[in-house]
Amino acid sequence: MAEQAKYLDLPLEEVIGDRFGRYSKYIIQDRALPDARDGLKPVQRRILYAMHQERNTHDKPFRKSAKTVGTVIGNYHPHGDSSVYEALVRLSQTWKVRQELVEMHGNNGSIDGDPPAAMRYTEARLSGIASELLRDIEKDTVDFIPNFDDTDYEPIVLPAKFPNLLVNGSTGISSGYATEIPPHNLGEVIDTVIKKIQKPDATVDELMKTLPGPDFPTGGIIQGKDGIKKAYETGKGKIVVRGLTEITPLKGGKEQIVITELPFEVNKANLVKKFDELRIDRKIEGISEVRDETDRTGLRIVIELKKDADSTGILNYLYKNTDLQISFNFNMVAIANKTPKVMNLTELLDSYIVHQREVVKRQTEFDLNKARDRAHIVEGLIYAISILDEVIATIRASKDKKDAKEQLKQKYQFTEKQAEAIVMLQLYRLTNTDITELQEEADELKKRIEELAAILNDEKRLMQVIVKDLKKVKKNYQSNRLTKIESEIEELKVNVEVMVPSEDVIVSITKDGYIKRTSIRSFNASNVDDLQKKDEDRLLQLMEINTTDTLLLFTDKGHYLYVPVHELPDIKWKDMGQHIANIIPIERDEHIIKVMPIRDFKQEQYILSITKKGMIKKSELSLHQVQRYSKPITAIKLKNDDEVVNVHLTNGHQDIFLASNTGNGLWFHESDLNAVGVKTAGVKSMNLKEGEYVVNGEVFDDLQNPSLFVATQRGACKRMNISEFDQSTRAKRGLVMLRELKRNPHRIVGFHIVHDDTTIILETEKGTIKQVLPLEYREGDRYSNGSFVIDTDDEGTVVSTQVEAKYFKYFEQNDD
Repeated sequence: MAEQAKYLDLPLEEVIGDRFGRYSKYIIQDRALPDARDGLKPVQRRILYAMHQERNTHDKPFRKSAKTVGTVIGNYHPHGDSSVYEALVRLSQTWKVRQELVEMHGNNGSIDGDPPAAMRYTEARLSGIASELLRDIEKDTVDFIPNFDDTDYEPIVLPAKFPNLLVNGSTGISSGYATEIPPHNLGEVIDTVIKKIQKPDATVDELMKTLPGPDFPTGGIIQGKDGIKKAYETGKGKIVVRGLTEITPLKGGKEQIVITELPFEVNKANLVKKFDELRIDRKIEGISEVRDETDRTGLRIVIELKKDADSTGILNYLYKNTDLQISFNFNMVAIANKTPKVMNLTELLDSYIVHQREVVKRQTEFDLNKARDRAHIVEGLIYAISILDEVIATIRASKDKKDAKEQLKQKYQFTEKQAEAIVMLQLYRLTNTDITELQEEADELKKRIEELAAILNDEKRLMQVIVKDLKKVKKNYQSNRLTKIESEIEELKVNVEVMVPSEDVIVSITKDGYIKRTSIRSFNASNVDDLQKKDEDRLLQLMEINTTDTLLLFTDKGHYLYVPVHELPDIKWKDMGQHIANIIPIERDEHIIKVMPIRDFKQEQYILSITKKGMIKKSELSLHQVQRYSKPITAIKLKNDDEVVNVHLTNGHQDIFLASNTGNGLWFHESDLNAVGVKTAGVKSMNLKEGEYVVNGEVFDDLQNPSLFVATQRGACKRMNISEFDQSTRAKRGLVMLRELKRNPHRIVGFHIVHDDTTIILETEKGTIKQVLPLEYREGDRYSNGSFVIDTDDEGTVVSTQVEAKYFKYFEQNDD
């Protein structure tokens, strides 16, 4: 039986749940989250209390940090010395706390993220305001508990004569909880506490008249009063914090951006490095030099700009793409009544006020008891001096001190404490002046006792003591607000010209997906045929375009890739391009079918997608502009292994012609289609029977009289005029384009609208390539099968057709 009792048979989840619950409770209450009353985490409280106990205060000389850390670890906090020292250092870092609680001599780190010197080199002491957190702790104002080894006692909370949680804020990550409370201005917080004491039901709007928002030690500008208000009402909210900047003129028409304040907890060195990387990588155009001119007089980062650079645009880009502007998310979690809780402003203030009421009440009771004890002794001393000769005679006749006390108590009814004070009385105190002083002290003590009793008996007077204490702290330690508050969050508009040097370049993309941009100089120094590509690969598009333009690359899987031209790899014409999958990851079997250059997404234009299984969709071009483009974006929702056969950019007033593999052609107007959202599936374009599919769809203008060109799998080509067809409506069968044969019928593998200079490339299953000029063919009617151009017995059947890529200046052509 004894053997069995050693082990318990428990479910694993129950054991782990219990242990993790205990662990979580420990790190929530005793490590990561601050107390709502004094705003301190346990390690911070222990550091301040240990320094106070060691008399390492602001009015005494500095003392080695290692000694303080040793005391904290040895007496109160049995953890690693580095964690204690880091906590000590943070309390002294003026760029992290609004009111430093520890003063430090030596290297205590920097805003650049430099580590502090080792604790054996630095010296520390409590700051003046930290003493206000500990003031009157000897007066039984707070509860104490035994330390970890029961050799000493430590406070569970500090008296906190100012609202430290709001003043210095707090940040921490715990198990299931995190906290992010920003620092505030001491004077403003104290005024708000006083207002809350005087008007307990004050609304957040009323409180915000004295507490408009956070006040970061690094200054900066806060935008978004609504976010502050929401945070004060709910405990959670978001604001934007940006550095303080100024655009100043230089000689020669140049300008510079000068940064003198940074957002809270932003690493200056990393920020300067980021600025310089943007300059070196030419992610932004117009920066000539970045300098960190910070010295003992203050922070200063200078960004020198090139002549005629758009300084406002560059500054907006820096706000948007660097930590010169950050989002700060309030998450005001603190420990209240031993429980972690998301607290709004009213609850934080109430927690502090309730704590102060308790502290002042206990402090007053302590002072009252002390005053009463002293009054009792003074009363005994006055009586003893009035019968001095008898007292002296009694003492001289006694055997020892104990007997003397007993004699005094019996003969004159002195109490134990009075008798002790009499026998300890020094002879010089028996002068007339001292009797007068004792009488004066008795009168003062009487008055003091009445005052203290009145405070305890009157809630209003108790609150007046708290207000008086707070006003005293404010008078001694208040400082001007550092952070400016703006009510609205500014919308940042960045012109692409700011980021990109405007330059005309050649962009090429091959059928296999190899893309690059090339300088016009490199292109002109070569022949088009010099393009480095795989043997079986062919050019899909070749155009002259500007670096400020954007390419939309549409794939057969219904996606599009958003590619700013300036982000394409700059590669010589004679070198191989980079595969598009290295820029934006696409699937292995996904292919680019259309390249669409865009200069202005605001134009009233539409993206028209046509699928193999007879679906068509029209969406506004403006919906295709995105901010994030690191992966493929949905252009049309495809169903049942459908694929996109073509995509067009239209003006909303164009004609559409679709051709099926079985030789049907359908002509209808774009007005038959309604514009829909980007991620939808579209509508039926053509009525197809089983086994039929759309080979291609083309668009043309109303006024054009285009030629239609088809190629069949049997190697036949035919050209027709649009006049051979009648315009119909969407979702019809269309009209025949070929003569139907019973044996080995012709099936369309390629359909294109062709112009005077169009060349069509036919490819057979055996890899034979044949170029044809459609305009060399006589226009036929709908019922012929055209002319044979390929001997399929030798070369194999035709499997695909493509319009040969011709070099052109895209937007020049478009403008015509």
